[in-house]
Amino acid sequence: MKSALTTIPLFSNMPHESLELLSTRIQNRTYGRNSVIIAEGEQSDSLYIVIEGRVKIYISAADGREMQLKTLGPGDYFGELALIDNKPRSASAITISDCNISVITSKDLLQYLSCNPEISINMLQVLAKRLREATESQRQLALMDVYGRLRCTLMTLCKEVNNTLLLEPKPTQQDFANMIGASREMVSRIFKDLKTDGYIETCKASITIRKALPEKW
Repeated sequence: MKSALTTIPLFSNMPHESLELLSTRIQNRTYGRNSVIIAEGEQSDSLYIVIEGRVKIYISAADGREMQLKTLGPGDYFGELALIDNKPRSASAITISDCNISVITSKDLLQYLSCNPEISINMLQVLAKRLREATESQRQLALMDVYGRLRCTLMTLCKEVNNTLLLEPKPTQQDFANMIGASREMVSRIFKDLKTDGYIETCKASITIRKALPEKW
């Protein structure tokens, strides 16, 4: 477990002795695909660290509609807000592949935060980053049309691989619709046009951006 923790930015600067001790307090759990790890509104006091696999974070409306907030992979963590304010979960987390997840309780984590202030700083930096992302998401929803929101989401999710922007694994069109607050039909229409005009290439597992996406459509 210790070697896995050293690859996670949150714990990368932790002293060796503290890391050894912390590793004895962490539980390792495996989840199959489509397993709900935490549910919006429930009370919980644990931090979850993705070791292997991918997890979707989302919120739900009363009528069953969902909005996807982000997708997390190895090295990412979630559930930290409940450790800080002791309030019910503000979002749900579900696996989108088989996952290996490490879990640490609030009691154990807060004990180590008090002894390792650099980890507290790391967590504050991540919280600030997520707050900025939430602000940007609100700005997009309020000021951009569907194409603008989809373009920004694609550019945010893609990673540069061999001088090419690649998104892998590929979210479904419904996932994109949930992320940007649009209908799947509208998302499908935009993707079709982008493919026809040679901006993107899609296959079963990935999306490749072949040339710069236009600012407006």
